[in-house]
Amino acid sequence: MEEPHRRIRALHTAATITVYQAYSPEIGMPAIRDGRFPAAWKPDRMTWIKPSFLWMMYRSNWGTSAGQETVLAIEIDRGGFDWALRHSCLSSYVRGLHPDRSTWQRDLKRAPSRVQWDPERDLNLRPLPHRSLQLGLSGEASSRYADEWIVSISDVTPLAREIRALVGRGDPDSAAQLLPQEQPYPADDELLAHLGRGPG
Repeated sequence: MEEPHRRIRALHTAATITVYQAYSPEIGMPAIRDGRFPAAWKPDRMTWIKPSFLWMMYRSNWGTSAGQETVLAIEIDRGGFDWALRHSCLSSYVRGLHPDRSTWQRDLKRAPSRVQWDPERDLNLRPLPHRSLQLGLSGEASSRYADEWIVSISDVTPLAREIRALVGRGDPDSAAQLLPQEQPYPADDELLAHLGRGPG
């Protein structure tokens, strides 16, 4: 079956969805230890969460980029994630989806969360034809994320290194077996209609 051009794929349960972020050890290690972000984490800054493990690997270069050496798997409440989707705006203007550019700019400024659809990645971090979601949280959304939605925080840096090593040794099958089992996220059309999901 052909993969839809835009789809949320994630590791999820009936109650939670797992997203990924990468931070410096100064933020990442206390977050792993305490199950919440430390004081050094600033809720007033835009924070981007990524349901795609391989997109996080692309963004952080397998957790080796400066300031992204600690890769976190953050399990959050699905109700919170859906709230962020419902209150989000696309990060770029789309003709035909938005009434006009000024309306989009106004909506973007007011929205506590924003969405980007970025090319999904393969094990070699090359872009695929279909896209996965990035969700940026600011203001109310960022505060809710940190204070209300987080269920658990896990360190997946060793997993990233192991998968990268297998890819480097020319064993993609073994690497693929270690990937999180991301499945289509059950977001209905009403939840995503304003985010341009579908062909195009």
